[in-house]
Amino acid sequence: MAGSLNGRVCIITGGAGSLGAVTARLFLEEGARVLLVDRAQEALEAAARELGDGVMTHVADVSDAAQTRAYVAAAMAKFGRIDVLFSNAGNFGSVAPIASYSDDDFDSVWAVHVRGAYLACKHASPHMQPGGSIVITSSVAATRGDAGVYGYITAKHAQVGLMRCLAKELAPRGIRVNTIHPGPIDNGFQANVEQGLSEELGRDATAFFDELIPLHRHARPEEIARSVLYLASEQSSFTTGAMLMIDGGMSV
Repeated sequence: MAGSLNGRVCIITGGAGSLGAVTARLFLEEGARVLLVDRAQEALEAAARELGDGVMTHVADVSDAAQTRAYVAAAMAKFGRIDVLFSNAGNFGSVAPIASYSDDDFDSVWAVHVRGAYLACKHASPHMQPGGSIVITSSVAATRGDAGVYGYITAKHAQVGLMRCLAKELAPRGIRVNTIHPGPIDNGFQANVEQGLSEELGRDATAFFDELIPLHRHARPEEIARSVLYLASEQSSFTTGAMLMIDGGMSV
């Protein structure tokens, strides 16, 4: 039985992380071929071994234009087409008052989230097929402001602006562009964030976030991946320019 992504080629950046790898597995189950992109070579290779057939890997810094062109070229050389781009690479930066916030942290977060998504879309979209889909991982942070989270929250807001511009430009070609907005996810990335935030808050940050979420828990990576699949597939054929909240009600 054909899956919802049967024969489609999908690029996933941040592919060595839990959300990237779990989404790749779901895409493969739905018949896709996948290019996983990440700067962490060992973790990327480990993810590919676990996923098995249908996966190609490419080590790249998503904020570098030449390396972005290279992974797009690799996908085209191997598969001959691109149908889905899941721009998912991310980092967090730090939490500090504006007067002492690290300029390097701000630049690093902006480079990965905003420049990385921009470059991915710039170089992949010319090769994408009608009916294709671009999904950018933003965050519930794009709907709020919190003192001290200057790099991450600013970058997540900026991704929405990028998505909206792209949705207008690519619609005549039948390519849809949307952002997903997870709340806290039960994975390593969030655990590292919460370890630092616990020190800032003076209490357990995991419990703090669960209190803010009406469903009173973190999301599982598989739950987020299913929403990415929805946007990547024809199930969302009339959805573009949308912010899909997957936050357990945290933004309500």
